[in-house]
Amino acid sequence: MDFFVGITGASGVRLGVRLVEELSCWGTVHLSFTSRARSIAEGEGVDLAFPDQVKVWSPEALDAPVSSGSFRLDGTVIVPCSMGTLGRVAGGVSSNLIERAADVALKEGWPLILVPRETPLNLVHLENMVRLARAGAVIMPPVLTYYHGPRCIEDMEAFILGKILDRLGVTHTLFGRWGDEP
Repeated sequence: MDFFVGITGASGVRLGVRLVEELSCWGTVHLSFTSRARSIAEGEGVDLAFPDQVKVWSPEALDAPVSSGSFRLDGTVIVPCSMGTLGRVAGGVSSNLIERAADVALKEGWPLILVPRETPLNLVHLENMVRLARAGAVIMPPVLTYYHGPRCIEDMEAFILGKILDRLGVTHTLFGRWGDEP
């Protein structure tokens, strides 16, 4: 399996890094992160070192294989997704590899999941999300949940990561299913 993960300049870079770790167990992960994401990772104490099955691409590498629909991907996720990135993807703008990979996912009908990290949302944010949902993207804000009995922030992160993996069709045990024994 091949996946693309884009990490943009919004708080929550750790979610993107954890997703890459999970997906790298299932296949090759093509990864690109913005310079803003790198500086946020430093500020949040997140290590951006990855195993060999993760291919890291510069955001400027528009010649990377993932920028073409002829290179088959099993899913594209932007996590965290800044509102600037979300707006450019909604507008069909591909100014970097992350936006191009999202555009390719939409045009090819592949899974595209955007995990926006912003609150509160203004009308422009909401309209861009609606536009993307109509085009086939899944908008998945990292909403806190309590019914699965989280004990720490890692449990809450595991829940949203598990929801992303569910949408990609990837089997996981990051959280218990409703009705399962605790």
